Amino acid sequence: MTAQSPNILEIGKDGLGNLPPPKHIAIIMDGNGRWAQQRGLPRVTGHENGAAALRTVTETCCEIGVGCLTVYAFSTENWKRPVEEVHALFGLLEHFLAAELPTLLANNIRLRAIGRLQELPASALCALEKTIDLTSHNTGMNLVLAINYSGRAELEDAVRSVCKEVAEGLLRPENFTQEDLQRHLYTRDWPDPDLLIRTSGEMRLSNFLLWQLSYTELYVTPKCWPDFGREDLLEAVLDFHRRKRRFGGI
Repeated sequence: MTAQSPNILEIGKDGLGNLPPPKHIAIIMDGNGRWAQQRGLPRVTGHENGAAALRTVTETCCEIGVGCLTVYAFSTENWKRPVEEVHALFGLLEHFLAAELPTLLANNIRLRAIGRLQELPASALCALEKTIDLTSHNTGMNLVLAINYSGRAELEDAVRSVCKEVAEGLLRPENFTQEDLQRHLYTRDWPDPDLLIRTSGEMRLSNFLLWQLSYTELYVTPKCWPDFGREDLLEAVLDFHRRKRRFGGI
């Protein structure tokens, strides 16, 4: 850090000052189970504390002016976990949505969701759709839950939609562009992430936003997700501002 760089205390006290916040932050919220196991607690307790961390990070992102926060809540591979844990996760999702609705409304946050949502348990899908509808008129930050999400499945679904357009004569193959694919992605309504944060120290993308992360800045912390708080988020944003983004140029 140079002498002119802001420090974490300045950001914590005064927001970002003259530094613009990332427009879009994505987070792989990893380490809930590990956090619980290290403390001799049930894995579901780790997920409960992870939900509290999400609340803190969401409020901080909203406070500093982030336009979109996308969090990896449940991957298509997570169905392989024990049935009891999967059941508990969707119960926690329903509880989280009900508990956080007043905060979402008070902070003008719009809830969105991406993934193969039709495969979710009926009660969880109903709670999700209800919260999405109740916050649909909010004009502030978008909070996007990636649930039953897979980057490869997203690309598969997008390609299938493009093929349908071709079959219907709406698109000629020789005219196909990257923009044609992008408008069929789950994330077509917002820009690609500027910053990806991954907790628990793992150095992989885990099938998350494979198309969208092409030029995203990566930030990995050894902290497990339940321990990731306000100052950690602000430090990640500070680190983002120390980078020089070239997007393939010089």
